[in-house]
Amino acid sequence: MTGMNQYSDPSSSTPLVLRIGHEELLVRRRYEALSIVNDILVALWFAAGSVLFFWESTSTTGTWLFLVGSIELAVRPVIRLSRQLHLRRMHTGSPGESAQDF
Repeated sequence: MTGMNQYSDPSSSTPLVLRIGHEELLVRRRYEALSIVNDILVALWFAAGSVLFFWESTSTTGTWLFLVGSIELAVRPVIRLSRQLHLRRMHTGSPGESAQDF
């Protein structure tokens, strides 16, 4: 095989192994669950607010639910920032974001 080296041969490559401590996995799972619950609440507030806009007598309540949903949208970045700070306190360096982080 001319022109091929050990890096271009797929059979010679080793799998990437990431080691994450048990505590870090718990922290990530808890924040992920919190983020999922927050996303569900945002959807519920906006869906309920939308339904309440069908009737004039309930449009004020619908407006309040839209406001709650909008405020709750700001909670998601707060959850992510809290998670990053928590993980950073657990490690000396930054844990880094992955594409699978919420």
